[in-house]
Amino acid sequence: MLNAGKAVKVSIYVSEGSTHHGASTYSTILDFLFFRGIAGATVFKGIAGFGADHHLHSTSLIDISDRLPLKIEFIETPEKVDEILGKLQEMVGSGMIEVQETTIVKAPQTSVAAPALSTPVKIEGKARMMRIFIGESDRWQGKPLYEALVSALRAHDLAGVTVHRGILGYGAHRRVHKDKPLHLSRDGSILLSVIDTEEKLQSFLPIIESMVIEGLVVLSDVDIIKYSHRTLETDEGGSPTEPAKL
Repeated sequence: MLNAGKAVKVSIYVSEGSTHHGASTYSTILDFLFFRGIAGATVFKGIAGFGADHHLHSTSLIDISDRLPLKIEFIETPEKVDEILGKLQEMVGSGMIEVQETTIVKAPQTSVAAPALSTPVKIEGKARMMRIFIGESDRWQGKPLYEALVSALRAHDLAGVTVHRGILGYGAHRRVHKDKPLHLSRDGSILLSVIDTEEKLQSFLPIIESMVIEGLVVLSDVDIIKYSHRTLETDEGGSPTEPAKL
């Protein structure tokens, strides 16, 4: 919660075309800040500029550059910034982060904050599976609810999520939903499957409560036999690349 007094202003500089794990860096950072309960953030787009490579980028009616500078700016308490700064440094790739002390003269209206940042843990042995059943037509703040949930899960460092689309089924309203040739239902069943530790899934439940108005959420015990992934290297723009082959 922001109050009048001393605070910290954070400015993050990235290029418009840079990506993080396959998604645009600036949108990934914005989702991360939103679901971490940051009071507010703004993305500014530059029309010309250059960075560490000293290549000048500018807009043109003929050639619209995807390397233009973007600045993401937010103001928070020093404690909150300390919690998320490490993750932000990982996400910006070759970009830059600037932190300045500032003073809040008038505090904004506040809302319920998201759970605090949790430290990623290695998963092995016993774990929990969360399954979230919603409708394909369900929405949250103007976009499909299942997409918003994936963004929220990613921002909270959950190990992974898979979205399944049902081809036949019914729910609490007893209406049968079925895919038919030449007629694709927009109110089919959507299932999100998430596996992680009990602690991390429990910490995410308040977010689900606020986002899922109508649906079903269940938890069950699972045994993890193997969970591994390879680390992708990044290019100068922060885009993931395949490891070099010998």
